[in-house]
Amino acid sequence: MENIKIENSDMETVPAKLTKRIVVEMEGIINEGWYANKSELIRDAIRELIKKQKVTQLESAIKEDIQWGLYGK
Repeated sequence: MENIKIENSDMETVPAKLTKRIVVEMEGIINEGWYANKSELIRDAIRELIKKQKVTQLESAIKEDIQWGLYGK
């Protein structure tokens, strides 16, 4: 996990509704000491999701380039 200093002026509040099950799971992770609070957990989860999506898009583009290079398609 990266330690990036974020100023409060860089933050934007984004309202979200979560199921009780997700909140209970989050609280369990926080109580285990993995995160200080829900906001930190949510920010980290979103960063990881964005990172994963970028990797998926890059892999897809590479596969398309390989197909084009091999078969001209």
